[in-house]
Formats: sequence, structure tokens, C-alpha cells
Amino acid sequence: MANTYNLIEAKTLGSNTASVTFSSIPQTYTDLLLKTSLRFTGSSADSVKMLFNNSSSNYSFRYLEGSGSSVSSGSNWFQGIWIDTVGSSANTSIFSNSETYIPNYAGSNYKSVSIDLATENNATTAYMDLVAGLWSDSAAITSLVISPLQYSFLAGSTFYLYGIKNS
Repeated sequence: MANTYNLIEAKTLGSNTASVTFSSIPQTYTDLLLKTSLRFTGSSADSVKMLFNNSSSNYSFRYLEGSGSSVSSGSNWFQGIWIDTVGSSANTSIFSNSETYIPNYAGSNYKSVSIDLATENNATTAYMDLVAGLWSDSAAITSLVISPLQYSFLAGSTFYLYGIKNS
């Protein structure tokens, strides 16, 4: 059980932004936790790609998704870890929320990732996802790059990166 959560960096976007980077992540923690509240400039929902150390290879993930009317699951091999979020056509001031947990990010083993997210919306279709990901690389994670597939992040989107110590 984690004893301490320390905010490494917080970012609130003042303007529409194509990508967000957390660089020079300290190697002094056991785990990382990224909390986001996101919205896109485009009218439809989009996916977000997360890269570790700006690497675009050796990623895989499994997901379970509910939309309010159906359930789906699957496995994918992509160039990054993927999550979904809402576009600007969602009700005003509604943002998607996610929590990404990365244990043992500074170790020399492959990096596992778990993601819990909700694409909130006051409509019949709003997604909830659980994602289990793996970056098959033994390098310590020193940076995160987060970017949408099609659009930009809308101003007001927030990103909070925490370091966690299990001591």
C-alpha cells in the first residue's frame, strides 16, 4: 500500500494543445500515477496515445469497455498505450476523466500499466474503460508524451503526475 503521493507536475492547458509532455521524471519513486481530465477540439470522441520515453514500439494492451448500451473487449498491439475521451460535441463543460497507474516505472523489468477511465456525457452513450497495458522495454521511464490521434486537447484539460513511494 502506498504511503506517499507527491505531485511531480500539474498542467492545466490555457489554450488548445496538440500534445503534453512530462520530461525528466525523477527516478526516486516506486510508482507513477497520472490523473487527467480531458476534452478534444474535434466534435467527436477521439483516442489518446501515451508514449514512454518517446518510444513508439513494444506496446500491447487489453481492454474492457461499456458504452451504456453494449460491452466490448479486445487486445491490441499499437504504437503506444491508448485511452478514449470526449469531443467538443459532448455537453458543455464535461470532460473525460482517467487514472493511469504505472508500477515499478524506474525498474529494469517490462512496464505494466492499468487505466480506469470514463468519457462522461449527459447522453445515452458514455464510455467506461478498464485497460491493462504493457510496454515491453526494460528502460526506466523518464518521460511521458500524451497526444490525441486526430484533434488537440481543449483548453482547460488537466494533467496531474504523481510519484508514489511504498516505504
